[in-house]
Amino acid sequence: MLLSAFGSVLQLLYLAMLVLAVVAFVFAATAREDAYRAADKKKKSFWLIILGIAVAVNLLIPLLFLQLAGVVASIVFMVDVRPALKAVSGGGGRRGGSSSDGPYGPYNGGR
Repeated sequence: MLLSAFGSVLQLLYLAMLVLAVVAFVFAATAREDAYRAADKKKKSFWLIILGIAVAVNLLIPLLFLQLAGVVASIVFMVDVRPALKAVSGGGGRRGGSSSDGPYGPYNGGR
């Protein structure tokens, strides 16, 4: 019983690694090529190859150390490259507002 529970946990872990790699690959594929240059990150083709290999390893080759390398690449893309791409593309999460805008409009300090 304990081994089957451990096997289920491992399957969920493998699935989570696959989903992370696929999501990172999709984000890398949908970003513009010039945004990579403007953000001073590696080329789009570099990230597509690295993340594509991560997806392929997760699907085809169940070797944990290769999968962990793919997870590291996916995490680096998601926490470093993607925010930089969003910043230079104008997709910083705010819809045209300034840094002093609150959820209901601009904050003017009670004036």
